[in-house]
Order: sequence, then structure tokens, then C-alpha cells
Amino acid sequence: MASTSEFPAIEGGGSLILAWQVRGKKVLVIGGGEVAAGRILNLLNADARVTLVSPREGLNPEVAYRVAQGQVIYHDKVFEPTDLDDPDITMVLTAIDDPVASSQIWKLCKQKRIAANIADVPPECDFYFGSVHRDGPLQIMVSTNGNGPKMANIVRRRIADTLPPNIGEAIQQVGMLRRKLREIAPGPEEGSKRMQWMSKVCLQWSLEDLCEMQERDMEVLVQSYASNKVPGLAEVRGPWQFDGSFGWACVV
Repeated sequence: MASTSEFPAIEGGGSLILAWQVRGKKVLVIGGGEVAAGRILNLLNADARVTLVSPREGLNPEVAYRVAQGQVIYHDKVFEPTDLDDPDITMVLTAIDDPVASSQIWKLCKQKRIAANIADVPPECDFYFGSVHRDGPLQIMVSTNGNGPKMANIVRRRIADTLPPNIGEAIQQVGMLRRKLREIAPGPEEGSKRMQWMSKVCLQWSLEDLCEMQERDMEVLVQSYASNKVPGLAEVRGPWQFDGSFGWACVV
């Protein structure tokens, strides 16, 4: 029998951090203050369909702007239990200054089996919002499991400061390359080989090369997939390449 020291020790008390896909799904936001503004922005960035319930006098300038631009479906009123009757609601976020009302909404969500986040009340949350760094397709979330939101923000900034400025662009290029690879090797039996080959590309190519890679370079690069080789950018372009200005330049 294997020794327990060979495997990672269990460290309880954490959260299962996931990227929740809410694209096209209906999310109910209750409250229109500063916290609600941040929640709404996160949801819209994730392409969710946002319904907002809040008296108009409770809207802060950013939320009022979202309403005026038609970016959310807005109901100018105080929350009522019937607002949860819509079967398409997949998530509820509350950001109101009434602890009693917030707890009541939490209980109603539990009865209807709807995932909910009650702002500033960690015990009444099915999930937490972390501090997020965004650079194009790259998203990095730091969570303190509800213990210290400000600390999450500080750690997130520290991490972001260590990242190359072009990391988001490089990741976007890798995504394009993956899609082209799937076109020439679409079968599920190719899954493991595709992953290994893409890993080689990410390890062997520099961020600068990935950012510079053009569509024609990708088309040449994926042709080496069959042999399971990963040529460099200079090799992909060959001994002669166009320099983008006056003519053809020789790469030595």
C-alpha cells in the first residue's frame, strides 16, 4: 500500500473555485448601490441576462447608467417574494442594507433551490466573489473565503504586477491556434495528443513569439502536429519572410 506522504494532504475550509458560465442565463440582482454596481458589471462581462430590482432612489450613478442604456431589465420597486417565481432565474445576488430582508431572501432562495450570494453575510452565500484581474481572455481570481475582501484585492494587485504586459494577447493567440488544431484533428481520440502538443507550444514559444504569430504562421505550425514536433517561429516562417514594409527580408 502506498504511503500517505506520497499524496497531497487534505486542507479543509476552502472553497471550490470555478469559472461559472452564465452566458445567456438570467440572474436577479436585488439592490442598486455601489456593491450592486460591481456585481452587475461582473455579470455583464460574463454575458449574463441581468434583471435588477431596486427603487429608483436607491440607484447609484453607475447602476442608473446601466438602466438608462438598457443593459439590464429593470423593475423600479422593492423586492417581493414573487420576484423569485421566474423558473429561468439561475442565480440571485443581493446588495441591500437590510439584514433582516437579506436573510429572508436567502431563505426563499434555499426553498426554491436557487444559488444566492448575500453581500457581506458569508454564512448566507452559496458562492463568493473574489478580486479579479482581467486581461482579455485571462481572468485570475483571488478569494479569501469571505474573510478579508480588501486583502484579496491587495494580493490580486501583487500577482497582476508580476505578469508580462502582453500575457492576455498571447493567450488569445493560443486560443486561435487551438481552434485551428481542432479543425485538422477533430476526433475525440486525438484529445490527449492535442493537449500534449499545445503544451509543447506554450512551453517552447516565448510570449513575444506567441503575440507576433499571425494566422498564416498558425496554419503552417499545425501541419507539424502529425509528427508531434513543434518548430519555432523562425522555422515556421522559413528562411524568407516579409518584413511588413518594403519587401522580403532574410532571417539569418
